[in-house]
Amino acid sequence: MITRTLVSNKAISSCERVRRAVLFEGPDRVPCDLPPAHGSDFVRMGVGPAPSFALSAKNAPRWEDEWGCVWEKAEHDQTMGRITRHPLEDYGLLPDYKFPALLQASRYKPALNPENKFALATLPVYLLQTVEDLRGPENAWTDPVLYPEELERLLDQLADMLAAMVDRFADLGAHGIFMFDDWGLQDRLMLAPDVFRRFWKPRYARVFARAHARNLLTFMHSCGYIVDVLDDLIEVGLNVIQMDQQANMGLKNLGRRFGGRLCFWCPVDIQAVMPVASLPEIRAYARELIDTLGGFNGGFIAKWYPAPAAVGHTPEQIQAMCEEFIVYGGVTR
Repeated sequence: MITRTLVSNKAISSCERVRRAVLFEGPDRVPCDLPPAHGSDFVRMGVGPAPSFALSAKNAPRWEDEWGCVWEKAEHDQTMGRITRHPLEDYGLLPDYKFPALLQASRYKPALNPENKFALATLPVYLLQTVEDLRGPENAWTDPVLYPEELERLLDQLADMLAAMVDRFADLGAHGIFMFDDWGLQDRLMLAPDVFRRFWKPRYARVFARAHARNLLTFMHSCGYIVDVLDDLIEVGLNVIQMDQQANMGLKNLGRRFGGRLCFWCPVDIQAVMPVASLPEIRAYARELIDTLGGFNGGFIAKWYPAPAAVGHTPEQIQAMCEEFIVYGGVTR
């Protein structure tokens, strides 16, 4: 039977709490990353804007980002819109393409961290999504068949950028790195697992190896049905998976297959539970997350979804979730 184990009632720092939860070394309570009213064990680090790049206002109907992607959106659209011009639609443009100056030293600053929280550095390059943005989704998904050598060259360049960013953040005192890539649809991967393993897995391995060599823990966000590649990500050194959905893969299935090998950083499922469940049901699901994924002397970090209006989460639902994470997770205030 799985039981939750806490090492003692003695408070430890937020940084040590997260580290122990990730490494299954017995945190004093479940670490949290919740709204300001409820608190967080994290402080964020990131890459600042380029001094030489004037970013168009994202609320404009048409704007261009640092990668040369042109975005457009309809009136009243609250999202970033969609890309209507992909700067590398033709691989013949790659030799002359100028990647963003993401390694400029002036864009990196140490985190202000007087409370010794876990300093998590977000890497603004995505091994799948950036390829989609540069090439266009259809091209990106067919490149493994039509342009495998060109795709590998592009992925290697992106992985090199990521590895260099890891070093910059390590030098500034980060405790972990955070990558993003949404690999899943609702019931399957976007690309076949064998394609992931040939083209993307070795590049994740390179970035995670660099992070571990610099004593950083590795975090990654990926939503949708991604269960088919979690073993692969564990194999190449992923410590923490941040997933906003769990029900589509089966919460008990996740705990049975990956509990104790991968730390989960999750809110209550943002689609299948939060918008439709009663407050008692939300509380019960929060407890189940802790018991099922965090019952391995660690293994779970509580989270909220920071754009609640976009997914229909009410203040009452968020409050119920946070209270349950805090109380059941062992926090005393």
